[in-house]
Amino acid sequence: MSKNYDAVIIGAGHNGLVAAAYLSKAGKKVLVIEASQEIGGATASAKVFPEHDAKISRYSYLISLFPDKIIQDLGLGFETISRSLSSYTPYVRNGIHKGLCISRQWDHATEDSFVQLTGSPREARAWRNFYGKMEAMAKKIAPTLLEPLPSRTELRNLVGMDDAWRMVFERPIGEAILQHFESDIVRGIVLTDGLIGTHASAFDLQASKCFLYHLIGNGTGEWKIPKGGMGALVTALQRAALGAGAEIRTSAKAVGLHTSADKVEVHLEDGTSVTGKYLLCNAAPNVLASLYGKTPATPPDGAQIKINMLLERLPRFRSGIDSKTGFAGTLHIQESFPELEKAYHDSKAGNMPDTIPIEMYCHTLTDVSILSRELQYRGCHTLTLFGLHTPASLFDKDPEGARQLAAERALAGLDAYLEEPIRSCMTQNADGSLCMEIKSPLDIEAEISLPRGNIFHKNLTFPFIEESGIPGWGVETEDPRVLICGSGAVRGGGVSGIPGHNAAMAILKGN
Repeated sequence: MSKNYDAVIIGAGHNGLVAAAYLSKAGKKVLVIEASQEIGGATASAKVFPEHDAKISRYSYLISLFPDKIIQDLGLGFETISRSLSSYTPYVRNGIHKGLCISRQWDHATEDSFVQLTGSPREARAWRNFYGKMEAMAKKIAPTLLEPLPSRTELRNLVGMDDAWRMVFERPIGEAILQHFESDIVRGIVLTDGLIGTHASAFDLQASKCFLYHLIGNGTGEWKIPKGGMGALVTALQRAALGAGAEIRTSAKAVGLHTSADKVEVHLEDGTSVTGKYLLCNAAPNVLASLYGKTPATPPDGAQIKINMLLERLPRFRSGIDSKTGFAGTLHIQESFPELEKAYHDSKAGNMPDTIPIEMYCHTLTDVSILSRELQYRGCHTLTLFGLHTPASLFDKDPEGARQLAAERALAGLDAYLEEPIRSCMTQNADGSLCMEIKSPLDIEAEISLPRGNIFHKNLTFPFIEESGIPGWGVETEDPRVLICGSGAVRGGGVSGIPGHNAAMAILKGN
């Protein structure tokens, strides 16, 4: 390994690998250093249950924000697959179990499902009108994510839709949801896109920012299955970076840095150091502050528990819907508008919500390739659960007790809509334990260095700069030799590769 590079990248997650591939393809000498023994970070796949050959995307699951342009630019042999269903939301009406079923492509069955829930076609029309506006706005905003940051005025003029702009950019998204929809169940389904990864009320502008990023991916907002799991994306990016000449070094933890007018020196835990003309940091901003020797600011709490499961069979729904339909899209449980707001206020007050809003998805109904032939033959499936409004602070005093309490309440919410407890469907290990893995925000912090388990590294920001801001790519820091190429960048949240691309472009086009 050389000691002098054009760029040193801290962190071999997907964004660091995207930056490495672009810079290397442009002829730059690049080194990626990764503290862990394995690359991938939050986008890695793992054999979570060692006795069973299932490659599970452990921390991140679906893809929407990763631009097709990056896949094309880097020649990635990577594919995402559309799900047949957008979502299913079971509910009970007059003691009878029913469900709202929304297809990926609008059809008569979807409209009928809305009518069954609300008693009229009005809510279905409101849904199509609302999301029609959101899609039109997304198509205009999405291409700007791979360009220098526009100003607020430039982006607003580009969007040209004053009503939609005000709903998302100027007012809390909860206000627009209450204005457009009448059903609390429908309102909750819409609101969830403003909450995944964010601990916020519907009436907090932070929820509007989260909502925007969930709706603008590739101009459609469609969330797709990564074929082969998230690890397939990591493998494709690793191949592209190495093929272009980048070097990747694992078990190489950065512990400090020193910058001068023309270079950055990165000190490693083993006592060695490497030097680059630029440093790209794919770690969280507070980690970067620590490398400078500064006291880092405490980031906002991550607020989701994650439960990974391997099932022998899918459970039956009390509503009678076929399990392969109900689990095909995103399954919403206890996510009505009032339930979401109550869970937020309970958790903000320091209490584990009695009713934890959850949403789930089944990777293997769309892509069975992550299972061995034996597991496929047995009819096994993976299932992933997100429990919302479970912030890291609830786990500080008693991490294990709080983890088990959150899981119990989340699974109880699911069981209320099933003919059989979800645990009775789980595969067992040889010792009789269930194939179920629970990750709290503190677990996520400990395992993949996401501060407080926050998948966005910090609070999200809108994809523009104010008029008084300094033009750039949204990756710049106070040090001209140091760039952020991870989720802490402007336009950085989620599995997107956008900050990795933009950090590379800031070097290639800005200098």
